[in-house]
Amino acid sequence: MAKIEIDYAPRPLQLEAHNRIERFALLICHRRWGKTVFAINEMVRASAATKQKDVRCAYISPLYRQSKMVAWDMLKSFTRVIPDTSYNENELRCDLPNGSRIQLFGGDSPDALRGAHWSLVVMDEYSQLPERLWPEIVRPALSDPGKEGRAIFIGTPQGHNAFYDLYQRVKNDDDWYVRIHRASETNYIAKEELEQAQKTMSPEAYAQEFECSFTAAVSGSYYGKLIEEAEADGRITDVPHDPAAPVETWWDLGFGDSTAIFWVQRINDAIHIIDYYEASGEPLAHYVEVLREKASGGRFEYSSHVMPHDVKQRSLDTGRSRVEAFRQMGLQCEILPIHRVEDGIDAVRRMLKKCWFDDLKTRRGVDCLRQYRAQYDDKRRTFRLRPVHDFASHAADAFRYGAMFNPWDYGWEPITYSNQGIV
Repeated sequence: MAKIEIDYAPRPLQLEAHNRIERFALLICHRRWGKTVFAINEMVRASAATKQKDVRCAYISPLYRQSKMVAWDMLKSFTRVIPDTSYNENELRCDLPNGSRIQLFGGDSPDALRGAHWSLVVMDEYSQLPERLWPEIVRPALSDPGKEGRAIFIGTPQGHNAFYDLYQRVKNDDDWYVRIHRASETNYIAKEELEQAQKTMSPEAYAQEFECSFTAAVSGSYYGKLIEEAEADGRITDVPHDPAAPVETWWDLGFGDSTAIFWVQRINDAIHIIDYYEASGEPLAHYVEVLREKASGGRFEYSSHVMPHDVKQRSLDTGRSRVEAFRQMGLQCEILPIHRVEDGIDAVRRMLKKCWFDDLKTRRGVDCLRQYRAQYDDKRRTFRLRPVHDFASHAADAFRYGAMFNPWDYGWEPITYSNQGIV
């Protein structure tokens, strides 16, 4: 068989990553490191330079259109030298003559990957991909006996999120190839160029994009600097439950997405955030049971369960509101009136200065508060008043409701019951 040469000369750090022996790889890279070029050629090598039949490789970026714009032309460019290679433009699929296949996907349609076995999956900008993508869809698809697949996670940090959590879990795992490539260390970008970038970028943006900082404040974050202050002050630490003080719960109820709950105690002038829970796709009874489990044995004595105003909305199926369902399960709710989101954000900012967070039990909630940010208007080059709705919204909304709640000046809101079923 004639030797085929692909026009690709990997840089030293890319070559090292290509030659790794570990099944899983996590690459945290500065901008312009060449991670997409590396990823495409890793898949080409896995598909073309093998005697194995039916090799299947998948490349996943946050958006399908992003995969098409960033990686599709690149994939075609590197594989055109392979005779009899064909392309499906509609499916972003490259079929090689040996029966192997490389296909591009978007994290906005994760279920498109279900049902297939994958030999290699590359997840680009993992911090922006749906959190359920890896555990629910990709990881099971790599587990065919005798044909176990490999996975590569690549990206640039965006604060504390799933990418950060994965790094913390696997950074010392011998089964993983883990590297952080900072611009100040790789010398891939000229020193003068980096100096120019520093002049026009905020310190936080530069630290994140070029120095791979997970702790740099997220651009547009409402609470990022206040969370950093809490860390610096030692207010994110071990915060045990005080049996002498009652416990409040602050809720954001998901309609088709996540429900988030904070457990909170007011100790003198301080506010102790002692626990956090989040789940999706569960009935209301599930969350009531979680509350009861935490209160079992007299551990928690609840005082208030703070709910958003939409808890009063009635179900088209049952005709009952959620507050009625909670009441039937023995849960009394404090219902907040409608308020402007910006007023709630201001209330959170004032309150955060006296908050203490349990580092272990509320880590997910704290990370969401750190990531909660304003939408950016590219045309006007400014942040909008409206926050981004993503994984961080649920915890941030629950916290906002708690900040707007005053337990010392709050009356019960009358509950109007449906007359459905009354004869």
